Amino acid sequence: MPKIEIYSSPLCPYCHQAKRLLGKKGVSFEEINVLSHPHRRPEMIQRAQGRQTVPQIFIDDTHIGGCDDLYALDGQGKLDAKLGL
Repeated sequence: MPKIEIYSSPLCPYCHQAKRLLGKKGVSFEEINVLSHPHRRPEMIQRAQGRQTVPQIFIDDTHIGGCDDLYALDGQGKLDAKLGL
């Protein structure tokens, strides 16, 4: 099972959508709340090549992008393979 990390905020509807899709896929993920842990935001920005919005999603340390990117991968039929499904 790949390591999945999602930088998020509880106020972000796109974060909820992304987590919902991952939940439907039945995969577990580490959620990093950048509001509760603001010291992690610079780490997120650096790992996401300067992207500052949430969510930022990583699978096995590969940057996937945000919610739209996650859904696009799913729509292309490529997400399941990345998730090891």
